[in-house]
Amino acid sequence: MAHPKRKISKTRRDKRRTHDKLTPKAISICPNTGEVHQYHRSYVVDGDLYYKGKVAIKNYTSVA
Repeated sequence: MAHPKRKISKTRRDKRRTHDKLTPKAISICPNTGEVHQYHRSYVVDGDLYYKGKVAIKNYTSVA
């Protein structure tokens, strides 16, 4: 296994990690149902599966 030749200081380590952060997910509100959901994702409201504000599958049940 490779071993570092010199100790990496806490400052240098933290500088490398400055870009490793989470960004909040983009969410939207459906104009038809008023449901909050992620963009480009389907969502279930009252047993129906919606995508882009339209019913994709009626009486949807999850397989998993």
